[in-house]
Amino acid sequence: MTGPLIVTALFAPGDDGWLQELRRTHYPPGLNRVAAHLTLFRHLPPSLEAELSARLAAATNAPPPEAEIAGIMDLGEGTALRVESPDLAGIRTSLAEALHGLLTPQDQTPFDAHITIQNKVPPRDARRLQQHLRTTFIPRPLRIRALASWRYQGGPWEPLKTHPFRR
Repeated sequence: MTGPLIVTALFAPGDDGWLQELRRTHYPPGLNRVAAHLTLFRHLPPSLEAELSARLAAATNAPPPEAEIAGIMDLGEGTALRVESPDLAGIRTSLAEALHGLLTPQDQTPFDAHITIQNKVPPRDARRLQQHLRTTFIPRPLRIRALASWRYQGGPWEPLKTHPFRR
């Protein structure tokens, strides 16, 4: 298998359920190939699989990072929930420093934590959803249970390994 590797944060069951429902409801069904997720890295070299697994295991040998769903993001042709988590940003920064020189330009950009719940829709549809969500939005804690690695194979992602945080 030679597809690029992806790293995401996984949500605790209580948060995972409503986030998955938001994505199922608002993401175009024919394009919704993966579950709701928070991406840390989008395109790591496949040759890093063993090293990445070791680094994720070390990063999760700690309590879960504190996080908050802090707002609604306009993605132009989509909508996301903005996530604030200095703890998760710190984990991502440490991993990025360790993998320096192996990151694509997109993975070298500053970490912009979010959960995409809608994408590839006309901008007016995205703005309509954002306005609707803002009418009842209240910031809330987000419980992160693990970091996971995946292999991109052109469609749904192949799960590689899940690294739960220590409770």
